[in-house]
Order: sequence, then structure tokens, then C-alpha cells
Amino acid sequence: MIYLKLFLTFFEIGAVSFGGGYGMLSLMRELVVQNGWLTDNEMLNFIAVSESTPGPIAINMATFVGSSQGGIFGSFCATLGVVLPAFVIILIIASIANAFMKKRGVTAFLGGVKPCVVALIIGTAVTMGLKALVGVSTVKTAPSFDFRAIIILCIIVGLSLLIKYAFKKKPKPILLIVISAVLGVIMYSF
Repeated sequence: MIYLKLFLTFFEIGAVSFGGGYGMLSLMRELVVQNGWLTDNEMLNFIAVSESTPGPIAINMATFVGSSQGGIFGSFCATLGVVLPAFVIILIIASIANAFMKKRGVTAFLGGVKPCVVALIIGTAVTMGLKALVGVSTVKTAPSFDFRAIIILCIIVGLSLLIKYAFKKKPKPILLIVISAVLGVIMYSF
């Protein structure tokens, strides 16, 4: 039954992922594509939509994937699955937080997990970047550059650096997303 499979798959993602939503993307991509729920290109589109909608990216992704596979109840099952492990763990940790966080083993564990989370996020970003910008999904795939996507990326990076260094402000993500969406509509219309 699709609803149980959605719940269990996203429960697994929520239970074994560290580092928040971006840390979950690697495992989520692997399991969603492996189950045949989305292709790599659809996954990239879902990530773009999840990033541009309010709320945590992992929860948005679970909701969108669940909805695409099982409608409203599918989105409920996937979202509940990805949220439930963290909710239970946080309840347990909150009840013993002060004593728990001072333990040397806990700080050592968290210190060891941080580099892994960074590596997962960078690996996912590189994989998705190669797929979106260069069209490379495997070692044997011949590159086919998407120059429109590369131009949009360069404009957004340049704009972000201009705002940061010329105006001494942190660029607002929603502004960059809106600008990149407008650029995408303009460039991909031709």
C-alpha cells in the first residue's frame, strides 16, 4: 500500500538523517528516485519549489512527494513520517537536555557527525549542480551544458556578492529566488 510505504520511507529518512533538511536531501533523493516516485529532474524541480515555499525544506519535500504519489493522504503520511522521529527525539532530549549535553560522549558524537553532514550537503549540491548545469548524472554521461542555467547562476551569484559587499547587507533568499524565477521565465521562454 502506497500510504504505508510513503510513511515508512520518510520515517526512515527522518530517523537516520542528521543536519536538518539539507542533510536529509541526499538520502531523500536516493530513496525517492529508487522507489520510482520521481526522476532526478523532477526531484530538482521539487527541491526548487520546496526551497521557495515557506517552511523547512525536508517537510516541504515530503509533502510534495507524498502528494504526487498519494494525494492529500499521501502528503499527510509522508510528512508525518519525516517529522515523527525528530519530534520524539526532541521530546526525549528536551526532558534530559541539561545533563545530556554536558556529557563528553555526546559532544564527541556531535563533533564527529558535523563533518559528515557537511559532506552530505556538499555531495548533494555537487551532484545536483552537475545534473542541472552540465547535464551529467553518471561518470559515463557526456556533458551537455545548459547555458541558460549557468547564466542565471552567474547573475544570482554576482547579485548576491554585490548586495553583500557593496551594500554591506546579507542578500535576502526570497529576493534571489524571485529574481532567478523571473530570469528563468524570461530565458526559457525563448
